[in-house]
Amino acid sequence: MSHTADPALRIEHLTAGYARGPVLFEVSATIPRGQVTAILGPNGSGKSTLLGVLAGTVTPDRGTIHRDTARRPAFVVQHTAVPTTLPITVRDAVAMGRWAHRGPWRRLTREDRAITHDCLERMNLADLATRRLDTLSGGQRQRTLLAQALAQQSDLLLLDEPATGLDTDSKAEISRTLTEISATGVTVVQATHDLAEARRADHCLVLREGHLTAAGQPGEALVGA
Repeated sequence: MSHTADPALRIEHLTAGYARGPVLFEVSATIPRGQVTAILGPNGSGKSTLLGVLAGTVTPDRGTIHRDTARRPAFVVQHTAVPTTLPITVRDAVAMGRWAHRGPWRRLTREDRAITHDCLERMNLADLATRRLDTLSGGQRQRTLLAQALAQQSDLLLLDEPATGLDTDSKAEISRTLTEISATGVTVVQATHDLAEARRADHCLVLREGHLTAAGQPGEALVGA
């Protein structure tokens, strides 16, 4: 099967940025459904901006995004973006993923609690459910944020540098988890500057200074990267 035969997202002539000016220039690409796509590039290449456009938080200056997905995307920030002093438990943090369906601070239903429990189990966090976030390691916090995203039950998962700052074992665990998630039909898109992480993906987009320089399977797109 071709990696682009059934795209979940089609990006056409995308130019996007902020008040100071464009960051992405004329980017056109497809993102295959139910696979892991890595957006590879150095800092400042436009990875986070592209994720923001896909998430709907950054408005393009020009171009279009065609989404063939059924639900709002679930966005996973870096674990370092979450205040370590946030006085909530792991279970509370994961349950917040259900707000996408219930609205903030609404009472959770039995179904919400069951989904939260399933996501804790899936990310091997059940034993840490009553621990506060500020007592966790970086890898445990990142797994908690992944579980929170899974609780949204989206078919599009967007991650901004999920392995940054983690040890080798935690990086490998996050990578395995993303592969398992995509195997259930979820489209996974992660920004990374880690070449080894990009090689583990099914599909790659390579950005440099806001321009798409290569796209395709890792063995093709990462030649010379």
